[in-house]
Amino acid sequence: MLENLTTVKVSGGWHKQYSHDSTSTHCKMRFAVFLPPGASQTNKVPVLYWLSGLTCTDENFMQKAGAFKKAAELGIAIVAPDTSPRGDNVPDDESYDFGQGAGFYINATQAPFNTHYNMYDYVVEELPALIEQHFPVSDKKAISGHSMGGHGALMIALRNPTRYTSASAFSPITNPMNCPWGEKAFSHYLGDNKKLWANYDTCELMNQLEPASYVPMRIEQGEADNFLVEQLKIEALFKRVNEKDYPAEINMHPGYDHSYYFISSFIDEHLLFHQPFLTQ
Repeated sequence: MLENLTTVKVSGGWHKQYSHDSTSTHCKMRFAVFLPPGASQTNKVPVLYWLSGLTCTDENFMQKAGAFKKAAELGIAIVAPDTSPRGDNVPDDESYDFGQGAGFYINATQAPFNTHYNMYDYVVEELPALIEQHFPVSDKKAISGHSMGGHGALMIALRNPTRYTSASAFSPITNPMNCPWGEKAFSHYLGDNKKLWANYDTCELMNQLEPASYVPMRIEQGEADNFLVEQLKIEALFKRVNEKDYPAEINMHPGYDHSYYFISSFIDEHLLFHQPFLTQ
């Protein structure tokens, strides 16, 4: 059962925040939805799912990205889930890059995390079904995200090419198997089996795809991002895109960092990128 927590009018539409008991994560989850003006049961609109990064919640993108005006103009709903399960009974860690706030959009296999940390199932299966049941949206959906959420968006699209019309990312963790953030999370959530890790790694997944399964992508990366070299591994994604002739536009931006200042500077371009795929 959905519980409406907040409702605010913005850009002619509505931003609403909800909580519900999740069957995937076995705890109460929170998400936010923006409905553009004119969305109704007789005028269902497509959806962009936004996945946020480490330490974030459903609120970061909705409050900081400045996406509502363009989304309202284009008639696109936006749904932003939380980044992990939360609660007193949910396993956590003192570090910012693991545990609550750092679900990495995977299904954990290792105790004690496997009971609650099933964010892949939550984002791919449970949340869209809930959104399509309770809100005036169609089954047309795209996916986007930032940092850890950029990893989630690209990985999920690659694994589900018939579910998403397009995918995009800002400053994504592109090769989590080979960076400190990913190695830490995957080893604790998934154990030592690196074949299992590869199922959640954008670069590894891209290696395995055939052209019939390609999903159009757009990626923005700031050149002044202090996580660029050690954590994000954009050069690995460049390599895979070139080798596979994958339909991904990767844009490098001098001077921009890892923050929402960067996201807000280019979010309109991402909404415009998704719009023709969502409406065709």
